[in-house]
Parts: sequence; C-alpha cells; structure tokens
Amino acid sequence: MVRRGQAGTMGTSVFPCLFIILLTGGSPAGCAGDGGSASHSTASTAEKPILLNNITDAEAFISGAEVVVVGFFQDPESPEASQFRLAAGRIAEVSFGLSTSPAVLTHYGVAANTVTLFRRVDNDRRDLDMNSKDVDAEKMTRFIRMNELRLVTEYNPVTAIGVMQSSLQLHLLLITDKMSPKHPKRMRKYRAAAELFKGKILFILLDSNLNSNERIVSFFKLKKSQLPALAIFHTPDEEQDILTLDEVSVERVQDFCNRFLQRMQKKEDEPEEKALNEEL
Repeated sequence: MVRRGQAGTMGTSVFPCLFIILLTGGSPAGCAGDGGSASHSTASTAEKPILLNNITDAEAFISGAEVVVVGFFQDPESPEASQFRLAAGRIAEVSFGLSTSPAVLTHYGVAANTVTLFRRVDNDRRDLDMNSKDVDAEKMTRFIRMNELRLVTEYNPVTAIGVMQSSLQLHLLLITDKMSPKHPKRMRKYRAAAELFKGKILFILLDSNLNSNERIVSFFKLKKSQLPALAIFHTPDEEQDILTLDEVSVERVQDFCNRFLQRMQKKEDEPEEKALNEEL
C-alpha cells in the first residue's frame, strides 16, 4: 500500500522541530543534552588515534570508512590533544586520526586545535573548535555521537540532531521491529539499497518495538500490523510518502525512492514550465 501527502495537511508544520520531538519524546535542546548520557565503551585502544603525517595519508584515512574523526593540532602533547585521545578511547567503532602537519591543516582549511568529523553518507563534515576552554573529552564524545551519520542511521535522542542537520533533504525511514527474527535480513537489504542512494537520501532505521517510538508510528497513521513500512519525506516542503511492505527488498526500496525522486523533480520543474508558458 502506498499513501502520499504532505505533513502540513495534518494541521501544523511538523519538520524539523516537531519531528525531533515526536521521535525522541523530548525537545531538540533535550536531544543535545542526552548525547552525553549515552553509554560508550571506555576501553582505550593502542592504535588510536592514527598519525596522519601528510595529505596523502589523510585523504586515504578519511575515504577509508563511513565515519572518521580527525584531530588537527599544532602540539600533539597539548591538553586539547590529550582530551582528544581520551575521546578516541571511548568510541571503539569510529576511526580516529591526528595530524600536526601544517600542509594537512591547510589542505582541509582548519586551524590548529580543531576536531573534524567526516561522514561519507552526505559527503559532509562537522568542525569542533577545541580552543574553547570548556571543550573536553565528554563534550567531544557527545559532538561525535550526535553527528556520526552512516549509510543507515538508527534514530535515537543522540542521532536526532545530526539527522536534522544533515545536508541531505530527503530522509527515508524503515519502521520495523528490531526484535523480529527477520531483522538481520531486512537490514542487509536496506543497507544494500542505501548504497544506491548515497549522497541523495539519508536512510534511517526506526525500531517500532520501542514504546518511545509509538508516536512516530501513529504519526504516519500506521498500525504495528502494517509493519515493516517505509516512510520518506522531503524536509523543505514536508512532502511525504508511505509504503507498507510484506518484506524488505532492494528492488522495492529502490523503486519507492526512484518514484519519489521523480515526483519531486516534476514538482520542481512545474514552476519553470509555467513561467515559460506565461512568457510565450
């Protein structure tokens, strides 16, 4: 079943602020605050961070993973660099690099004592100025957790800010039960589809098994018996489509996304065509 429409017709504009509230059960400010309370591994790894001595090394490192974090420092033994190493030890699944090379800093257009998160999903980056005295490992960890968007990002209070600040204006939600025995297979298919739309659509996972997510399921007028389902929306004008699925397949996700992209392209072309006809 496909259902289409605009979120604005539901009474009020819901994106992006209210959408964060619906998904997180709190306010956008609360989302940012929650980032520091998430539990992370505190095991330090000897290979973190990797030293990046030249531009070639830095480019290879940044292109080698979905999400990487690079600390640009003038002095590798500075207090800021020490806090950076502490943060690197807390986040085992993210690659960390460190560079003190003036050529590397210039190449990436950053000043000394800057932490930069690079993400492949939208070819975007986020910079954090470490020169502020109140920036420590805890705040750095929260900054990374809020911005580490991947090919498929699970929506939660920590990732909410990064999702809404993404340069990608199209978001696709897979609303499904993570406890289902079919979940691993569904995710493999969903991730494979995400590869096809890298840089165009932000793929999001929403766990319908969590009570905190019940409001977003009802927001899309879906019942749990109709899940799994896909929900896609365009943030500038709040256009949306819903597709309920028997099962997730690369082909169905791809077709759903392509039809929505074509629809949005047609919508963009209509004012130009109208203006052209008026001139004639």
